[in-house]
Amino acid sequence: MLLQIPTIISAVLKEKKFIANLVVKESISGIISDNRFGVYSSKIPSVYITHQLNVLSGNSTWLTSKIHQKILKKFNEIWVPDVISKYSLSGELSNIQSKRIHIKRIGVLSRFNSKEIQKKQDVLLLLSGVEPQRTLFENMLVKEFSNFKGNVLLVRGVLNKTEIKVPSNFTVINYLLVTELEKAIQQSNLVIARSGYSTIMDLAVLNVNVLFVPTPKQYEQEYLAEHLNKKYKIPFLNQKDFKLESINNFNKKGKFKSFKTTLPLNLFNLFQGK
Repeated sequence: MLLQIPTIISAVLKEKKFIANLVVKESISGIISDNRFGVYSSKIPSVYITHQLNVLSGNSTWLTSKIHQKILKKFNEIWVPDVISKYSLSGELSNIQSKRIHIKRIGVLSRFNSKEIQKKQDVLLLLSGVEPQRTLFENMLVKEFSNFKGNVLLVRGVLNKTEIKVPSNFTVINYLLVTELEKAIQQSNLVIARSGYSTIMDLAVLNVNVLFVPTPKQYEQEYLAEHLNKKYKIPFLNQKDFKLESINNFNKKGKFKSFKTTLPLNLFNLFQGK
């Protein structure tokens, strides 16, 4: 993370310069920044969207959180895609007390809508994330499910057209667009996925059986998997412990509370001076 600081600072400066020119040129009345540090202006209302007010980074969490919160103070409002703390999906990641940071919880945000669809596959392996962990996890899953009796859909989460060797009970798709992915998830008796926050929100809205396997050394994913296990009894396994027989030890009825995306439109009053 320390090695990335110069690159981050350079990107922020470029963003600020671009935004300053854009605000004047296009007469923009407001900004909504999706986790972009430099996308704001002191001349117009600026909003920052994040669930990660506290930034988990191991022993340096106190420092990364402090730096991030200092950045948040530059924005008029912070929109947190989550619900009230009692049912919070992000837990301590979005739990801070500050009079100088104006936080609004805007509810769970997902591109999906829950529907009743007949089940088609026993397991959906939904891969995502950075390399080499994506490939390492993919190879592990293919090996573990080689003797699985049911049918498996593997969505690799890659845009290239390379092929991989899989058992006969596998169907492999490199990438799915929104409508097809929504359908594939709801047609599955069990979804195995990383515990990234966007994935969590999508699966919470679809209310499906989930087993999370956080990406190793990604502190946020590891925390979220543990938090959701305590809050909703959603099962998870660390990647190093993943074995096919372990799945039978979990209660597959552990599901999220029923969530829906209901973005309050009065949020946009900020940009109208109301």
